[in-house]
Amino acid sequence: MENLGSLALLLAFSLSLYAIVASVAGRWKRKPFLILSAERAVYCVWALITLASALLVYSLMTGDFRLAYVARHSNRALPLVYKFTAWWGGQEGSLLFWSWILACYSAVVVFTNRRKHRDFMPYVTAVMMTVQGFFLLLNAFVASPFQLLAMDKLVTAVPDGNGLSPILQYYAMAIHPPMLYLGYVGFTVPFAFAVGSLITRQPGDAWIHTTRRWSLVTWLFQSCGVTLGAAWAYHVLGWGGYWGWDPVENASLLPWLSATAFLHSVMMQEKKGMMKVWNAVLVCSTFLLCIFGTFLTRSGIMSSVHSFAQSNIGGYFVGFLALAIAGTAWLILDRLDYLKSESQLESVVSRESSFLFNNLILLASCFAVLWGTLFPVISEWVSGEKISLDAPWFNRLMIPIGLFLLFLTGVGPLFSWRRTSLESLRRNFMLPGLASLALVAALLAAGMRQFYALISFGFCLFVALTIWMEFYRGARAVSAKSQIGFARALVELTHRNTRRYGGYLVHMGIVLMFIGFTGAAFNQHRQLDLVKGSPGRIGAYDLRVVDLRSGDGDNYIWNHAVIEASKNGRVVATLEPEKRFYKASREGTSHVAVHHKINEDLYLNFASASEDGSKAVIQAYIFPLVSWIWIGALTLVAGTLIALVPSKIKLQYARTEVVGITHHAPVYK
Repeated sequence: MENLGSLALLLAFSLSLYAIVASVAGRWKRKPFLILSAERAVYCVWALITLASALLVYSLMTGDFRLAYVARHSNRALPLVYKFTAWWGGQEGSLLFWSWILACYSAVVVFTNRRKHRDFMPYVTAVMMTVQGFFLLLNAFVASPFQLLAMDKLVTAVPDGNGLSPILQYYAMAIHPPMLYLGYVGFTVPFAFAVGSLITRQPGDAWIHTTRRWSLVTWLFQSCGVTLGAAWAYHVLGWGGYWGWDPVENASLLPWLSATAFLHSVMMQEKKGMMKVWNAVLVCSTFLLCIFGTFLTRSGIMSSVHSFAQSNIGGYFVGFLALAIAGTAWLILDRLDYLKSESQLESVVSRESSFLFNNLILLASCFAVLWGTLFPVISEWVSGEKISLDAPWFNRLMIPIGLFLLFLTGVGPLFSWRRTSLESLRRNFMLPGLASLALVAALLAAGMRQFYALISFGFCLFVALTIWMEFYRGARAVSAKSQIGFARALVELTHRNTRRYGGYLVHMGIVLMFIGFTGAAFNQHRQLDLVKGSPGRIGAYDLRVVDLRSGDGDNYIWNHAVIEASKNGRVVATLEPEKRFYKASREGTSHVAVHHKINEDLYLNFASASEDGSKAVIQAYIFPLVSWIWIGALTLVAGTLIALVPSKIKLQYARTEVVGITHHAPVYK
């Protein structure tokens, strides 16, 4: 079986190289049969990697401990679902998972475009297969998941494996890595289309229209992956945080920021023929940041709970990144004449300028996170001493940037295209502006003195009102014209332009998440030594240990506390935090208990218990408004899904050049 898996990967690597050569040669020599054979090679690569993946998963499920990967990341007592997730739980398996997802994307792209974009599709295929070939090179020759255990040059097997890392044995980890990988790998597709378009100097914006939906889908996957990672950290690591500016957390945020900038600026190219250089740079940067994030996770150069062990694989990523950066930089610089804008910015107070400022701030935040992440490596290289920048450094820098981005989210819809009149500004800004000032004044009167929290709550209300005004005005007009109720008019309005109003819902999701982030300014924490039956207190909650239990299961040994939480003399929840010690890996972890409420979470971590079972050490936290982060994430997902639905009335923006200025007339079909 291991020989079949290794052979499948080797054949897939060979076919990916063939697809590169055949695609480019077929395009240059105008030989359609070569292009067709390259596309069929893409399907074969998918089939072979699928076979290799199936063999690895089967080995994990059946406990074939002759394989080193299975012995390191699985064991007999491991629940079945975690045996499957062990596929991406280690270095070699996760690289195979990366290759498999890319193979799936590549096969779908080739199939859906088999009769479209024939002029530059060979280059798209070649780019995707180049990336595929790099990862298959690692799979086949550097980090093979089919390597056998050997002792004295003889193949051997262990009775049982080391098991999956305890912090990965959580249900969100069955979803978080696949979502993140679908985002990471998916950005290869718009990158490939951008490169193909640049190489062939495609007239018009064909690659933009083709990849917009791809970009939005992969951005959605990346958003879900980042949010699920935050939820995992919140519920598993035991310290109550959902974001700690860990290097690998930052690596997942970087392509999300650049992709968000791309999704905004691409609208400018579609509607105004502007920001073409921006879009080429952003789509290439997003892909490169995805590779960089994969490198950070696997090279071991950064200390992180997310990273794999130190390995020699980092050098391959550095080489690939260097070649990719040099190639894309040369291509963009060589095609600057092709990327000229069709129109110019006419006014600073316009919707165009709001898109530009939005992109600048997103890129500034991306650079700040990148600098803070790489600073330990840079400092060690320059001075020989590794200096890490901690969470307070990131917070001092990123909180003001985030608040400015939040403000631009509300301001953008209030500006008109080309230029905005003073009367329009007064009319649009008055209601949300006065309401926000009133809220800040009320919070000050109530005793709130945290500066950033006041600004954040004010901006959240401002943005929420601007979004509501957009929906209200549009729905009221539809209701009056079509003689239907307001609720039905809202649905009709959204269906008529799903991209616009779905985008507004995404912005509302961001607002709700910012409300949750702002609640962190009011967090409370106490470590309580609770004698069984005696109460302890945090905030308005009285905590009492009702029982302390312990047990021994197949997979882990556990210690369990049963705690009653009371508020104003009434029991509001019974929480059961747990401490676990996993037998196979010889590692411990916490299983926290959380009482979720819309206004706050009561969060308990069972730190330890006395030997006689009479006392427990409980780390107790109160996290105000944290539930709004998850509500906002769901709203963001809903808005993105709506934006992906085709609009009932299709808008085409016809660009007509008149005296150096492009005017845009919406054409309805």
